[in-house]
Amino acid sequence: MKVMLADDHLLFVEGLQNLLMANEIPVVGVARNGNEAVAMAQRLRPDVILMDIQMPGCDGLEATRLIKEQMPETKIVMLTMSADDDHLFLAIKNGASGYLLKSLDADEFFELLSGLERGEAPMTRSLATKLLTEFAHQAQRPVEETPTINQPDQLTERQTEVLKYIAQGWTNKEIAETLYITERTVKYHLQEILQKLHLRNRTQAVAYAVRTGLIEESEFLAE
Repeated sequence: MKVMLADDHLLFVEGLQNLLMANEIPVVGVARNGNEAVAMAQRLRPDVILMDIQMPGCDGLEATRLIKEQMPETKIVMLTMSADDDHLFLAIKNGASGYLLKSLDADEFFELLSGLERGEAPMTRSLATKLLTEFAHQAQRPVEETPTINQPDQLTERQTEVLKYIAQGWTNKEIAETLYITERTVKYHLQEILQKLHLRNRTQAVAYAVRTGLIEESEFLAE
């Protein structure tokens, strides 16, 4: 997994870079602002970008949108001090695969980050609950206020089952153990779900499940 960093806080970036390299995760580049991040991502083609939000010039939210438009396969995780709801929702809307706070300890950070390779969304449970709650509120709006949802191809019964578990915050491992299938099969089903629903990532699949009534608000708020 090749990682690129985008952050203008030099001391933090140096510490994070050393921490990643100590865990045998190569850092291929460091950008100091959003514009530099977009240009560097085009040149280096990293697997993952850890992106700060507050940067001079083009901020991390806009940089995320621009990078995902050009390189949809690149995974971007917001790594920021901000727990602001608007930033969280806009980051996911712009294509971010996850949202982590800089206050995390190292063990939790690496545990959540490792989920990317399993197709999971790096995000703490508290932030995921905020996100799901907002999706549920959007689902309750009148039709004219709610953005149009892409009409999906027919999901299979197993894909629908996997999507419901994903929407409740289950990991690939938990889903695999419950359905008596392999984690690789869970990941395959997720890829098929995203393709059929014309969605970018796991978090947008959760939004779809909530907005279409596949999962009720009480099912994830009880977690």
